[in-house]
Amino acid sequence: MADLEEKIVNKYLNEIDLKLTEWMAKYGLKILRIGLGVVFFWFGVLKFFPGLSPAENLVRNTIYFIHPDLFIPVLALWESIIGIGLITGKYMRFTLLLLFLQMPGTAMPIFILPDVVWTAFPYGLTLEGQYIIKNIVLISAGLVLGATVRGAKIKQ
Repeated sequence: MADLEEKIVNKYLNEIDLKLTEWMAKYGLKILRIGLGVVFFWFGVLKFFPGLSPAENLVRNTIYFIHPDLFIPVLALWESIIGIGLITGKYMRFTLLLLFLQMPGTAMPIFILPDVVWTAFPYGLTLEGQYIIKNIVLISAGLVLGATVRGAKIKQ
């Protein structure tokens, strides 16, 4: 009797797992694209308002070769355009190009301002360091989205 109950439970759980997996396969990329777009748009818009973005001082101290009062609005626009492109799903090749061109700049503080990034190199990150390291996830999401631009399916 216990074996029969276990088989019924396993069958029921397998059906739930199958439905959830199908739902994720159907909507996962769209949710990833829109979620990534919201992050870029939000971070970009904050940079239009002096003192509102927590990354403003990091940008000011990293991009010392361009006047920050000129560079920050350009970066704000750049990130906002990436966000809008991802949210709408329009012009994805151009949007992802902008994303991948912007990402190396986000890593610059690791090399230019290591004292701002690390509490103890190589494992102790400051809040700013965590802010920078999370870009690994943004880059990974961009790679996944980029892999599907021509209609390819995600494979494991």
